Amino acid sequence: MMACGSRSNEMVDEFEKLVIRMNPPRVTVDNASDMTATLVKVDSANKYGTLLEVVQVLTDLKLTIKRAYISSDGEWFMDVFHVVDQDGNKLYDGQVIDRIEQSLGAGSLSFRGTDRCVGVEAEAEEAQTVIELVGRDRPGLLSEVFAVLTNLRCNIAASEVWTHDGRMAALVYVTDADTGGGIDDQDRLDRVKRLLRHVLRGSSRDKKSARAAISARASAAPHAQRRLHQMMRADDGNGEDGGGRSLPVVVEVEDCAERGYTLVNVRCRDRPKLLFDTVCTLTDMQYVVFHGTVIAEGSEAYQEFYIRHLDDGAAASDEDRERLRRGLEAAIQRRSTEGLGLELCCEDRVGLLSDVTRIFREHGLSVTHAEVETRGERAANVFYVTTSSGMPVQAQAVEAVRAEIGDEILFVREDAAAPKSPPGRDGGGGRSLGNMIRSRSEKFLFNLGLIRSCS
Repeated sequence: MMACGSRSNEMVDEFEKLVIRMNPPRVTVDNASDMTATLVKVDSANKYGTLLEVVQVLTDLKLTIKRAYISSDGEWFMDVFHVVDQDGNKLYDGQVIDRIEQSLGAGSLSFRGTDRCVGVEAEAEEAQTVIELVGRDRPGLLSEVFAVLTNLRCNIAASEVWTHDGRMAALVYVTDADTGGGIDDQDRLDRVKRLLRHVLRGSSRDKKSARAAISARASAAPHAQRRLHQMMRADDGNGEDGGGRSLPVVVEVEDCAERGYTLVNVRCRDRPKLLFDTVCTLTDMQYVVFHGTVIAEGSEAYQEFYIRHLDDGAAASDEDRERLRRGLEAAIQRRSTEGLGLELCCEDRVGLLSDVTRIFREHGLSVTHAEVETRGERAANVFYVTTSSGMPVQAQAVEAVRAEIGDEILFVREDAAAPKSPPGRDGGGGRSLGNMIRSRSEKFLFNLGLIRSCS
């Protein structure tokens, strides 16, 4: 068997690059065809992982995908995405449109691996030190982590934190608080790692329950969303949901033998990054999406994919289909957001996050999810919080926290209202909605001559 870096593999890779150069990607950003969304159309030579690359770019730019039509039969990839910005509006920001065209256009798409950074993160010019944390969650853990970093003169430039089923996974991007650059002193990095592991272990002292990794990276850092996805999936062990808090999900995996596909239907409450998580899971499990339809309008999302395994074609056995179903359910469950959303917008400073999360802890709040950004000199942070026992936060506690932090800089997010639960697996209105969308999807693909009915 040849090694991964063999001359044969290098020749295959060079041939793929030649095909792409002969057929450069065509990207169109269309604001005229739809009254409520901007259409992003991508035509390119097809390559394993291309769909994930496109979704990564749109996710990095914090765009919401309301609809998507996917087709990649043969050697060509043709996708249409209906997207809106964070406020639900069409895209009129010239910088965002330019970023889409640059990230998906000729000379960019399919020349990088799917573990490379794209979109906004690729524009970072200063080196940052990336800290990966995985451990057992507990009330006040995030506050302790940020306090350690502040005491070690580490400024937190960006971070994303998720908790699920009693576990926590985080990516934290830090710079030296004194120089503003990355931290390259190995003794200092070793001390940061040692102290963070001590915090993650807590009183349990269970060495297997905590993991901290540190690396110095600049603009070519691995894509944050995919890295978090992989960290959380690896921490699950068997990749199945652990039975903690859960987002109601219906995943159906069916054999479509007539065309050699496996048909996947996903129906659940919509949430940010949902399409990224499902496509990333399919890619990591080595499935290729040949056709698909995504509709996420209102509170419910519906996704349908016609897939084949990279090596063996359709998921051949019941065991394969069940493994795929469980993998998709777990991926959706892991990043379900629970709690009240609080948004912090203020001037950034060293120690800001340590102070804010300490106040949360002192008022009995626990952070279930956090997204931390620095835009110039301003901090733009979002926290989802519950009580330390996982219950909804009372209004008095929210007002007390806002009074201490500053009610002019800490706001309750408008999306904090509890969403409606989607229908169950059996019957109900959701089944008729799913059938309606599936019918529209199959009609769309049938009219293109790409599939025959699998019903």
